Amino acid sequence: MQTISLDAGHVRYPISIGSGLLSDKNLLSRHIPGESVLIVSSSAIAPLYLDRLKQGLGDRKVSQCILPDGEQHKTMQTVGWVIDSLVGNRLNRDCVLIALGGGVVGDITGFAAACYQRGVSFVQCPTTLLAQVDSSVGGKTGVNHPGGKNLIGAFHQPVAVIADTDTLATLPERELQAGLAEVIKYGCVWDPLFFDWLQINMPALLARDADALTYAIARSCEIKAKVVGQDEREHGVRAILNFGHTFGHAIEAATAYRQFLHGEAVGLGMIMAADLSHRLGMIDAASRQRIVDLIASAGLPVEAPRIGVDKALELMRMDKKVLAGTVRLILLEKLGRAVVSGGYKADALTATLREYVA
Repeated sequence: MQTISLDAGHVRYPISIGSGLLSDKNLLSRHIPGESVLIVSSSAIAPLYLDRLKQGLGDRKVSQCILPDGEQHKTMQTVGWVIDSLVGNRLNRDCVLIALGGGVVGDITGFAAACYQRGVSFVQCPTTLLAQVDSSVGGKTGVNHPGGKNLIGAFHQPVAVIADTDTLATLPERELQAGLAEVIKYGCVWDPLFFDWLQINMPALLARDADALTYAIARSCEIKAKVVGQDEREHGVRAILNFGHTFGHAIEAATAYRQFLHGEAVGLGMIMAADLSHRLGMIDAASRQRIVDLIASAGLPVEAPRIGVDKALELMRMDKKVLAGTVRLILLEKLGRAVVSGGYKADALTATLREYVA
């Protein structure tokens, strides 16, 4: 087991990564406070891992709330179901919510925990690669709105993240590939040596080599913990972790969150952000192509849906990084160095959108 600490100043918590953690009674006892627990999971994950986690929790009072699976259910209505379960089981402020599932379950559970009785504790137990390397770490919680992705939410840090790598054995191949998009992101915006490592080790990652996956997860969490520790509320450097997301969120919203997994849309968004960075003279053609090739090597789509330039711009203007009507984008100065920019040439953005979504 590897343990990484995230220190945001007012809060510090462990990120545990390893095999067999969901049934490790000693680990769960150390990192999950309280005697009353509500496990929130999905219809896809609960049959696989709910009993294992319940056994690891020993003789605590354990309730459960099983949600329908899929990004389309990441709504205020679903948050309401979690809160109904908390009230129905008469859980108080000393209860703990446990998110057992992927990014959707984690975001919904964290938001419900932030809202219930003005905030209760929660623990992330991510079961997908994407959740283990990204969404479970950093305290962003929330749900989607028809007008845009993650428009309703709160910053609410977990008390612990417990990433059991055994859960990746049952992860569908498409979900594994989607998670690799977020792994690639860290190489693009922060660590060019990690980018190089991913180019070499992508076949091992796709083959689910345990050592390769553990290293990729740990390095991704190390980078995210460092960035979040500097800027918990995304007023500055944390925004670079949204590389590709503004384009990707527009694609997700335009296709009603049904055609693409989040990581697939982010992969397409990174290709578009790299293209715009090249058009602006920030990165060379070789760097742009390396990003496209790495995304393709992960089995991710490289052809965006033709949602239209006007629709894309409309949805991008609903992004949370918009300030004073300007869509701020995460662009690359070079591989491993990202910047937040609102001063790019509008015709360059239009040219990128015409190339990919017109």
